[in-house]
Amino acid sequence: MYVNKTAFRYNSDLPKVTFLPANETFEFEPGKLPYKNHGKPESLLDVAMNFGFHLEHACGGSCACTTCHVVVKDGVDNLSPMDDDEFDRVEQASDFQLNSRLGCQAIVKGDVTVHIPAWNRNYVSEGH
Repeated sequence: MYVNKTAFRYNSDLPKVTFLPANETFEFEPGKLPYKNHGKPESLLDVAMNFGFHLEHACGGSCACTTCHVVVKDGVDNLSPMDDDEFDRVEQASDFQLNSRLGCQAIVKGDVTVHIPAWNRNYVSEGH
């Protein structure tokens, strides 16, 4: 069972994910978030989907596009390490930055704030 952001006051034991520029924040209990079958379990994408927050993911969360590209503003160490597949894909995102991550691959381990760029690239629909 996941924890609704409005049902509880912030607890430092629960990871908190903030999506900018919407300024939406969600908390969840690790190991209890129902997996939505898109991206990795407890990834930024999985958290977003569980709370009804839209994070684009044209490839279904399979690390085949950059539409779930986010830029980590705070808490970069509270995400899983980036693997080679994610790095190969995310470096192709428009305006790739040092703290760029794919929402479908970055597993939340603690508090994190990410910015969702206004643009994206979808290599699946573009035929690359």
